[in-house]
Amino acid sequence: MNVQPPPAAGDLNEQLHGTSVWSDEMVAAAGIPIVDVPVVTIGGGIGSFVLADMLRISGVPIDQIAVLTTLEQPWATYEYLARVSQIPAEERIRSDSAGMPDNIWGVPSYALIEAWREKTLAPLWAVATEPVFGDYWTPRASTVFRGLAREMERIGWSRMLHRGNVRLVRRRHGGGYFSVLTPPAGTSATRRVAYRSRFAHIAVGYPGLRFLPDLQEYRERTGDRARVVNAYEPHEHVYESLLNRGGTVMVRGGGIVSSRVLQRLMEDRMHKGAQTHIVQLLRTYVEGSHGSGPFMRRKGGDGFAYQGFNWPKSSWGGQLRVRLERLDGEQRKALYDQMGGSNTPKRKLWQQQMAQSRAEGWYSAVQGVVTEVQPTPDGRIVTRIRSENGLRSELVADHIIDATGLEADIEEHRLLADLLRHGGAGRNPLGRLDVTRSFEIIGTRAEPGRLYASGSMTLGGPYSPVDSFAGLQYSALKIADDLAGLGFTRRIGVARSIGQWWRWAQNRSVD
Repeated sequence: MNVQPPPAAGDLNEQLHGTSVWSDEMVAAAGIPIVDVPVVTIGGGIGSFVLADMLRISGVPIDQIAVLTTLEQPWATYEYLARVSQIPAEERIRSDSAGMPDNIWGVPSYALIEAWREKTLAPLWAVATEPVFGDYWTPRASTVFRGLAREMERIGWSRMLHRGNVRLVRRRHGGGYFSVLTPPAGTSATRRVAYRSRFAHIAVGYPGLRFLPDLQEYRERTGDRARVVNAYEPHEHVYESLLNRGGTVMVRGGGIVSSRVLQRLMEDRMHKGAQTHIVQLLRTYVEGSHGSGPFMRRKGGDGFAYQGFNWPKSSWGGQLRVRLERLDGEQRKALYDQMGGSNTPKRKLWQQQMAQSRAEGWYSAVQGVVTEVQPTPDGRIVTRIRSENGLRSELVADHIIDATGLEADIEEHRLLADLLRHGGAGRNPLGRLDVTRSFEIIGTRAEPGRLYASGSMTLGGPYSPVDSFAGLQYSALKIADDLAGLGFTRRIGVARSIGQWWRWAQNRSVD
């Protein structure tokens, strides 16, 4: 890695801000130091990690990969979002046994690892009989984090890290990209550092919290961010208030996050004595199996659409994956519309809790469209709704938890917004980044360079489960194959795959 010393401590100037394709001379004239490295991955989360892991296994040396990030560990953001949405480390997450971001082979699976560690055959039996005789088996979050920590050491992750925020990626005259890093205060003599690379990869996760418009308007108008909260922001105070004083809480949404929030609220009442009344507000109330055709139907009932994972299983590697890759434009969007929608696993424990809460009268589900959210004179919140038949009603609660989703528009993220304005990137039919089957961002090519993306920002492209563990590995494999086709690295053939798996099993370095 070659670092060119800057002529002076520098920063972005008006010329750089307004120019879509930068020359080396422009960056040097601004006094910004340039770091040369063949591959840059931006984000430092699990998406960056699985690509770095794939490249290291394929033979790319550590000094040819730079990870630009603010994160201490690649799972830090995932752990935070899981924790605040009521999935602590020892709880099970919504992931398949073989979806292992620390193990590209998926063998031994999480179920086998847990069976060995806990000296029980129960996980193996669960996987062998799912979902006919039981729920889908899923790993604990802590198991995933331990595996990632182990693989971090094995591939030399810490030696690839470069700390700071990245707000800009611009194409370079002569090919490749400049990724502009803002180092932490006090750690650099300059405000910015430009990483000059032939290949760049963006995996910054979710652009931001998606808040329901009526609740966002309420918070901005009243300044009340304590009683109206998003499930993906810290809101432990809501559960504490309900434990101490009781009250009514409204949960909005019918997906996996709402079911986790409901489970927490129900367990607090059943096991800790909370005097909580729960109202769940659903825009669409699912009464039974639904979908189009005999092979695209999903189970449902009591307001919820039931599905083991966030996408149908054949989306990962079956017929739906093949169909989606062959479609473009509105035809692809139509298939996404068939497969998509809020859903949650039908887990037996949660179903028992729901049945008990309904029978005892402290949980109810209501369908309707919100017309207004207002504070009441006595310090509560009234939600006015309109039902399908046009009837209007009011629901009064002490707290509202928005569990409708996480993904804001991609322009909410500064880097992605700049990429749309200056990088040549466009949107796919679902409004996310438009990518090829190799996850190159369409319109951003700077020969001989390539700019790739993976994760939730590519939803709507040729692969649907892009923000799952297995989906991130799939995109990393496609990117690595593309890089191999360009002559940058070698493909992971049979012999190398077996050899590298053996090194993984022995916890030996990839080198």
